[in-house]
Amino acid sequence: MHSISVDRLPPGQFGLPVVGQTFAFLFDRDFAIKQYHRYGPIFKTRLLGEPTVFLIGPEAVEALLSSQMDCFSWRGGWPESFRILLGESLFLQDGEEHRHNRKLMMPAFHGAALAQYFETMVSVSRRYCDRWLRLGEFVWLEEMKQLTFDIASQLLVGADSGEEVAQLSRWFTELTNGLFALLPLSIPGTRFGRALAARDRLLQHLDRVVEQRQQQPTRDALSLLVQARDEAGNALSQEELTAQAMLLLFAGHETTTSMLTWLCLELGRHPQLWQRARSEQRELAERGPLELSQLSQMPYLDRLLMEVERLHPPVSGGFRRVVKPFEFGEYRVPEGWLALYSIIATHRLPDIYPDPERFDPDRFVERPQPYSLIGFGGGPRVCLGMAFAKLEMKIVASQLLREYDWEILPDQSLEAVAVPTRHPKDGLRVRFFRASA
Repeated sequence: MHSISVDRLPPGQFGLPVVGQTFAFLFDRDFAIKQYHRYGPIFKTRLLGEPTVFLIGPEAVEALLSSQMDCFSWRGGWPESFRILLGESLFLQDGEEHRHNRKLMMPAFHGAALAQYFETMVSVSRRYCDRWLRLGEFVWLEEMKQLTFDIASQLLVGADSGEEVAQLSRWFTELTNGLFALLPLSIPGTRFGRALAARDRLLQHLDRVVEQRQQQPTRDALSLLVQARDEAGNALSQEELTAQAMLLLFAGHETTTSMLTWLCLELGRHPQLWQRARSEQRELAERGPLELSQLSQMPYLDRLLMEVERLHPPVSGGFRRVVKPFEFGEYRVPEGWLALYSIIATHRLPDIYPDPERFDPDRFVERPQPYSLIGFGGGPRVCLGMAFAKLEMKIVASQLLREYDWEILPDQSLEAVAVPTRHPKDGLRVRFFRASA
């Protein structure tokens, strides 16, 4: 590890020996923004025994995600539990390996492939709207998780809707619950032990699916990956395909579930905004049923979703490992430190977003400053599935706004819980019914 003079380290406090400021970070939801107001866009602390630097605000985030990204490692930054449970997928790859595999995966998430996904997204979401009418009252977080997982498993790995999807969803819930285990020990019966068992079942299932797609490709994203070749004619190996399939399913529903749930909650809280969104959708509906070309004609829904991403980003921040010393302003950060860029604090900076706690879609009438809206990351490693997620969210939201109403039921906590992805504490219990004309 390179030594750097203490006077060039970022400002801040390491806190107590070993534990540092870990408890403040875990239990004070405003920890990052308080430190920002005290020290500025870069500050040091200690988390779980590791010297750590926080980066907050567009300039600092741009350094980590783009201009100095080669100073950071994804694989070295995330907790061991992520590496164990998600495997050697694109999410944890660095450098040339990541660039090579991302290029192979890109066609499954853009252009013609997205257009092919439209009809399935529409039909699955309509089926769930019918189900919600029959239920009348339900917890929307759980229902959204089933909806988004149904779409992801059909379109990304070609699963059959029904019991196969339900079983995969249960295993993924177990796996996700173990991602933030502080002690990732393989002890049967513990949260991490159950996550490992679920991972093994998922890998066995996905291994079989990969073999099937290699023998007989279909129209799902995994089939596109099976057939993808680089410039030298090389394909992804069986092990690589299985790891990427695991990532596709994980990333393909968790964040979308979070954002759709918060969208429905904020519309329920703000009737005037709901009416504006509904008017936009009903004007489009007068021209005919929902079709792909209409999705580019929804500026107010676009702003709504951007404001949900700002105020309720599914993930609060991202971890990296410093693999080369980097400089920001007058400060220099040593190799070996942990780096954390705070999405939630960046989204609440009052000099960028006045009155940041207020839900206000019209703050996005103008395009946001680069690296000020980073719920999907940014730079060369911006979320590969961002266009897939936005397509899905607009389809679901459009159908809900055109045809249905809901009421937020009383006596529940809507307080935000950050793990595993940001969600209302009690999951958003609603009464759901068909809208009047």
